[in-house]
Amino acid sequence: MFKSKDTLVTAFALFSLFFGAGNLILPPLLGFKSGGFWWLVTFGFCLSAVLVPIFGILAHARLQGTMFDFAKKVSPTFSIVYCYIVYAISISLPSPRTASVTHEMAVQPILGSPSLLTSVVYFGLVFIFVINRSKILNIIGKILTPGIILILFLIIGITLFNYEFAFGETVFASAFTDGILEGYQTFDAIGAVVVGGVIIISINIKHKKASFEAKKQLIRRAGWLAGFGLFTIYAGLILTGALMGTEFDSEISRTALLSGISAKILGNAGNLFLSILVSLACFTTAVGIVTGTADFIKHRFGGSQQAYLITAIIGCILGVAMGQFDVHYIIAVAVPALMFIYPITIILILLNVVPERFASEKVFRAVILTTILFSIPDFLGSIGLGESTAGLQNYIPLGKYSMGWVLPALVVFVIINGMEYWPRIKNNS
Repeated sequence: MFKSKDTLVTAFALFSLFFGAGNLILPPLLGFKSGGFWWLVTFGFCLSAVLVPIFGILAHARLQGTMFDFAKKVSPTFSIVYCYIVYAISISLPSPRTASVTHEMAVQPILGSPSLLTSVVYFGLVFIFVINRSKILNIIGKILTPGIILILFLIIGITLFNYEFAFGETVFASAFTDGILEGYQTFDAIGAVVVGGVIIISINIKHKKASFEAKKQLIRRAGWLAGFGLFTIYAGLILTGALMGTEFDSEISRTALLSGISAKILGNAGNLFLSILVSLACFTTAVGIVTGTADFIKHRFGGSQQAYLITAIIGCILGVAMGQFDVHYIIAVAVPALMFIYPITIILILLNVVPERFASEKVFRAVILTTILFSIPDFLGSIGLGESTAGLQNYIPLGKYSMGWVLPALVVFVIINGMEYWPRIKNNS
């Protein structure tokens, strides 16, 4: 049913919807601070910013519904609340952040215009794309993504061929876990459940007669291709940052480092190439987030096109308002929200990927409840109340790395499955 071209266009679109502001500015500084441990940081970063998000796309391929289907086994009420929280976070933080990054790195250095003008024009264009819903997959997959990938490979390739593989000292206490936690800031796990729905609906619009299995195969193949692309780019950007360990001041900001690298690698044309790259990468992600949110609200209101339009308008207005804050402020504000919602999202993705016989409603409820409980200390720590739970975190495995929820969730998953399967094994014997 689907040709290789369809798979490639869908994979490009997925890559582009994932690859936004955080994906561009986070890896170079991560590599810059990692020194010789860049490979370990890459492994951790790609675990949370590539593997988990691609699992989210695989889960979408299996479900072929909306984000509501990800959490409905916990309970319909929980799923609704979870969906609204995720979409509220998405249009309030990562979407406006794309406008802030675009202004700071692509517009202000060249034009010197105010951030308000940038945000208004930026989200005006986002709105135009969002209301032209049926054309999103083709425009992003065929036109915008190849430009992003070409410029990225240009920067990475020139660096690898022109710099010696000499690294500085790492500043990370635990390179692997710091890489995982930095991967949270890409919002890609959340992005998977948001933009995955965008891909599903886009495919349904374009290929109405395709079978469920054909679409499932298309999404899976595109997901793995997009994941390979993300891994390659992230590893390249982290290594590029690591090779620049002695080229810049140790206190350099994320955006300044990326600008500096671009100028060193591409010379006088660096600012122009970087401006194009930043604008394209950020814009496609903003389109995906606003479209995904509008799609969901439309579905909740019985397919109302008016609900879709109103949500798109609200998402763009909110983007303009929040886009007035600088990038670092938005990243800082995002931390508490991420420490709470990210573990839940990761677990929901994984539970929707494992074979269904291991993911009953009881398993969903028990594992999600455990994840929420053991994420509370990390959340409290992120809002400055960590002293009240510091003693407790010392007794929780991985607690001091802000990952205290991982082992308890795994243990509960095994226990509940064991309780469900033991009676069957006993009866059969």
